Amino acid sequence: MRSAESMARLAASLLVLTAAGCATVQSALPPGVAGSTASIAPPAATPAAKEPAPGASAAVPAKPADAAIAVDPAAQRAFDAARQALAAGRRDEAERGFVALTTSHPDLGGPHASLGLIYLQANRPADAVTAFERAVKASPRQAQYFDQLGIAYRHTGQFDKAQVAYEQAIDADPAYAPAQLNLGVLYDLYLWDAARALEHYDRYLALTTDNDDKVKRWVAELRRRTAPKAQPSLASREGRK
Repeated sequence: MRSAESMARLAASLLVLTAAGCATVQSALPPGVAGSTASIAPPAATPAAKEPAPGASAAVPAKPADAAIAVDPAAQRAFDAARQALAAGRRDEAERGFVALTTSHPDLGGPHASLGLIYLQANRPADAVTAFERAVKASPRQAQYFDQLGIAYRHTGQFDKAQVAYEQAIDADPAYAPAQLNLGVLYDLYLWDAARALEHYDRYLALTTDNDDKVKRWVAELRRRTAPKAQPSLASREGRK
């Protein structure tokens, strides 16, 4: 039987695994300044995103996932330069570059998301929340942005909003495994709902091609702890009298 200390260490390892959406700042950077995996399209009109309803948790009306977003070539170069600075460890320089882009091009999701990742790494979760809320408003079909927004909400203790953000990530891309894992961790360690946690852990493992032994061990332990206890038979009860 695992000791409480061993279980605590395993739970902590899960939180480390999900702290940045299973990725480092560099590897989790958005693939493009517009927050799209597609190549940057020629100049075209970009549909404006509507304001979210008051009190909504980053609920942004979806625009087409493959909508072409016109990107100023100068903005693309500035974004690439900031990414390179971050990859080289010049975080302050990278942050200045992304901040400048969010000011000059607030409709592009990539710079906001990049700032959010920097703020998460710097233990500035409130700033990360603001950055990722702006990222999902600009790019409402990016599952990764909603997932990271959920992590930022979790770090600020806003567990209900974290749940909504993870669910929005899954709605945007049901095959995005990190959101399933993060939602499982939220249900497990913060909302105390083991059944829902196991649902999402199982989906994460089904979507993950590599062997995630930490999660597998934790799931096995969770199943053991939540399994119904067998009732003693009548004969055994009689034998104790």
